[in-house]
Amino acid sequence: MSLLPVEDAIAAILGRVPAPTGERVGLAEANGRVLFEPLIASHNQPPFNASAMDGYAVRAGDMAPGKSFSVIGVSQAGAGFSGSVGAGQCVRIFTGAPVPEGADAVIMQEEAEARDGAATFSSRPPVGRSIRPIGNDFATGRQLMAAGDVLGPYSLALAAAANKAEIVASRRPRIAVLATGDELQLPGQPLGPDEIVASNNFGLVPMFAPYAQEVLDLGIARDDRVTLRAKLVEAFDRGIDMLVTTGGASVGDHDIVQEVLKDIGVELDFWRINMRPGKPLMFGTRGSTLVFGLPGNPVSAMVTAALFIKPALRQWLGMKMAVPTPMRLPLAGPTPPNSSRRHFMRARLVSGSVGMAVEPISQTDSGHTSSLAQADVLIFQPENDPGQPVGTVVDCVRLDAF
Repeated sequence: MSLLPVEDAIAAILGRVPAPTGERVGLAEANGRVLFEPLIASHNQPPFNASAMDGYAVRAGDMAPGKSFSVIGVSQAGAGFSGSVGAGQCVRIFTGAPVPEGADAVIMQEEAEARDGAATFSSRPPVGRSIRPIGNDFATGRQLMAAGDVLGPYSLALAAAANKAEIVASRRPRIAVLATGDELQLPGQPLGPDEIVASNNFGLVPMFAPYAQEVLDLGIARDDRVTLRAKLVEAFDRGIDMLVTTGGASVGDHDIVQEVLKDIGVELDFWRINMRPGKPLMFGTRGSTLVFGLPGNPVSAMVTAALFIKPALRQWLGMKMAVPTPMRLPLAGPTPPNSSRRHFMRARLVSGSVGMAVEPISQTDSGHTSSLAQADVLIFQPENDPGQPVGTVVDCVRLDAF
């Protein structure tokens, strides 16, 4: 079987992702959620002409140096002055308070001298000075945020200012993650002579968590058909939307994941990608559940999850860009010749003489987790690339962009 090009694999996966659906979410629980429908302003902000500082509300055309004005009242936030400012009059006003009828400017208190119910001013303000006009922030009917926007602290503050107690967010999927292999032991356990620490779930669960309603860590399944089948059936019985396994994705004597998945009704779309690290990647479906079988080597598992699963999750939520657009940056070090498989090369971002550049990490082993932890980006090295010298501009994507 020939190896599937990376772009074809991504397209096949995205073609299986269901259309987003919405659910109402309280604003206090909406951090990190993706808007399913636009957020529209239902009122003006501010809802009245408001003072931008502490001072005096005046009629700009009435001002003259040394002229005395009667202070006829006070306007403060939450308790505006109900009367009207006439000729020779002013109102003491505080930041955020409504500007009284008749006034069209605010003079800051540092430019005023008040005594015995009267005030004089050292400046003559133009109309509108220090006034936030009605609707200055946003007006009724304005779209404040679009579907696909991700809510964070600043946008949540905006939604609150728009008087929204809840928003309509995209429903997030429930994901199950399962590691497989007789050689695996959980961190902190004593290791036998033929055992290694299971690290994949500890990277994948937090990678998926921002996009998921829940990520179920199903632990480790041994290379035993009965045990593996029971673990997989348990996952499907819990109503998951996505299953991610690691290990056993190839076709060796001990690689039984593909066989057991087929036995329980998973229909595979493909299982080998023309890339490194991570050639043995499985993808299929069981009913409406998306199923990914990632390689067991930790770098391969994390890279394939970033390149294929996170775009699927971003599309699931209706985010504006499922697949991040590559950056174009110069090389700070040379790249070696590549094989016939697309290479997603680990690299660091460095500051060069003309700005940012990417420095390739020479380590390419798919089990070398420390080099991946040191990487900021993946360089997209084309198939059969002869290698490039320093300064060549290459495509790359930040690992945190996925």
